[in-house]
Amino acid sequence: MDLQSGQQLVLASASPRRLQIFNSAGFQVKVEPASVDETIPPETDPVTAVRTLALSKAATIAERYPERVVIGADTIVFHQDQILEKPLNPDHACEMLQQLQGDWHTVFTGFAIIKLQDDIRLAQVEETRVKFVPQTVDQIRRYVASGEPMDKAGAYGIQERGALMVEKIEGCYFNVMGFPIAAFYREFKQLFADT
Repeated sequence: MDLQSGQQLVLASASPRRLQIFNSAGFQVKVEPASVDETIPPETDPVTAVRTLALSKAATIAERYPERVVIGADTIVFHQDQILEKPLNPDHACEMLQQLQGDWHTVFTGFAIIKLQDDIRLAQVEETRVKFVPQTVDQIRRYVASGEPMDKAGAYGIQERGALMVEKIEGCYFNVMGFPIAAFYREFKQLFADT
């Protein structure tokens, strides 16, 4: 049960960071990870990519829970016209981080809210700009060797050791962590104001 509104929430994500964000904000959610094809076609712009994937994840789980509010999300890092998803292996993680050093990049998170019973289907995208401080190759390799980057878009976690690489951000911190909880809550309140 969501402590804010009484709505039954289902989070279509296996991300421990997203669950942590919801719990910290006072929401209790049922976690039901969605298994969808997350391949992003070439030339897809980042806003379309995260919005489409968030909707796909939420829609897949909403079929099982038509009476509940289902939330889907997807996060990517975008740098120099290139989408950076989760690294394929440690070498790939090192390449991504070397690419980001000393420069700005943008984190896009799409979130979707679906409640089939009430014919509610919404998707929004939040973006945050992040600037990295320069790192040496050895510093990057040590960070990658920690294992932390391997399940994260752009190969870093701002809420963990990856924070040491961040010089500044413009926008929502939680968006970089994996879910823009304030933006979500604004939409959620409008959709379910009477419940």
